[in-house]
Amino acid sequence: MLNVKNLNLHYGAIHTLKDISFDVKPGEIVSLIGANGAGKSSILNAVSGLVPISGGEILFEGKNINRQAAYKLSGMGLVQVPEGRRVFSRMSVLENLEIGAFTRKDRAAMNRDLEEVFVHFPRLKERRKQLAGTLSGGEQQMLAMGRAMMGRPKLLMMDEPSMGLSPLLVQEIFAIIKQINLEGTTILLVEQNAQMALSLAKRAFVLETGRVVKSGSGSDLLQDEDLRKAYLGG
Repeated sequence: MLNVKNLNLHYGAIHTLKDISFDVKPGEIVSLIGANGAGKSSILNAVSGLVPISGGEILFEGKNINRQAAYKLSGMGLVQVPEGRRVFSRMSVLENLEIGAFTRKDRAAMNRDLEEVFVHFPRLKERRKQLAGTLSGGEQQMLAMGRAMMGRPKLLMMDEPSMGLSPLLVQEIFAIIKQINLEGTTILLVEQNAQMALSLAKRAFVLETGRVVKSGSGSDLLQDEDLRKAYLGG
């Protein structure tokens, strides 16, 4: 579904991503893990069309998307849940969800998808008229995920969904991510909680200073001695 080949990215003089290559197959959960500043979010922003790349190739369903506008990519089914949620705080929960479907014209199907979002996130249904800025952090994360789902993503890219959440809420969010995947959505997950990310992922890629330094199945990497010392508390 997604094939990234020798991706390079510069922010001014800073060479942020250095010949990054990885792929995501239909139906998988693939995790990108690494320390802060390793380049994980930069990869998602490059794939999403939010930052221009300086070299390499990004293929989505076999099509080169190097120079596609971000809004066109979301219309193609490549949707990102951004780090920090970024909900529209002065708009209602329902309005935020409707914005997630801004490229769509199929009103009946949108209404069905809205009900599906409410099945996954019943708290959003209870608070649908509430201003998004008054929600808790966990509820805002649910709203960001629900908003992305309204775009009917083929590939859902999630940037640090556990950030700032209590351990109980982290468990809840990851259970929902797993369920969304089981229902057919392919997921590319960027996450600092390496234990959770590897437990969920079919495959994972480990980044250090803008390079992929290790890859393998989630279960194998959970047992990797070096990785355990670096990211999993020994």
